[in-house]
Amino acid sequence: MSIIQTQKLTRTYGRHRGVQALSLDVPQGSVYGFLGPNGAGKTTTIRVLLGFLRPSGGAANVFGKDCWRHGYQIKQDVGYLPGDLRLYHWMTGLAALKWVGQVRRCDVMTHGRELSEEFGLDLSRRVREMSRGTRQKLGLVLAMAHKPKLLILDEPTASLDPVMQQKLHGRLRDMADNGDTVFFSSHTLSEVDRLCDRVAIVREGELVTEQPLEALRASAGHRVMIRWRDEIAAGIEPPEFLNNIHRDGLTLTADLDGPVQRFVSWIQGQRFDDLSIGPPDLEALFHHFYENGGGS
Repeated sequence: MSIIQTQKLTRTYGRHRGVQALSLDVPQGSVYGFLGPNGAGKTTTIRVLLGFLRPSGGAANVFGKDCWRHGYQIKQDVGYLPGDLRLYHWMTGLAALKWVGQVRRCDVMTHGRELSEEFGLDLSRRVREMSRGTRQKLGLVLAMAHKPKLLILDEPTASLDPVMQQKLHGRLRDMADNGDTVFFSSHTLSEVDRLCDRVAIVREGELVTEQPLEALRASAGHRVMIRWRDEIAAGIEPPEFLNNIHRDGLTLTADLDGPVQRFVSWIQGQRFDDLSIGPPDLEALFHHFYENGGGS
């Protein structure tokens, strides 16, 4: 079942475009990463999904309902953490939690207190007394306290320390394992690598690629290092699937294009003293998409 589905979604601002012909399909029970450089259209897309902006063209649906016409119904089962979280400075965390419960007309106190204890958040403190990271914790509690079926997060780990990031990651994976869905934008590529089942990358308002993370890993390539046994071995012509080759005496480093097994089969017939194969370089792949739109 698709929890989020957009078809050729377009949103313009006068002569400027936010997103153009964007088609996404976010399955239930997934952690879905929505990536792209600043100004790529990520926040515009999120605002359309939440019913804050009306599409200029195409369609956007959440839970099978039109985001603009049925925004009120959709929001009942959605939790949202904006990238520019703003809270009343005079409020305590507890007052903010009670206010959210009144707005949503449901009990959020039990789960909200549980989350606050897990995240190490003191609900008695006022927002003006909180650090940026503590305010981010409070925003997460407010977004998750009503146990949403869909959690939309815009740069969720900004300002969070590594321990808190790990706790949040555990919560998000638990949500997905229980059939709920997480949709989040992020610039932290290591976070995407650890968490996501599927990834969409946008650039200048257009979709560059959308595929399972495993497929991205397969296309990311590996960095290999070979230390040859002697100068004769070092002089061998490298195969076509090794690119960006760099030589330093008897040491060769290169990017491996394609499956590791093909490289292993080739290197077994060569004379070398040492060898290493690095993990897929997702960061380099993402930056390639960001800068070139995935083109060659």
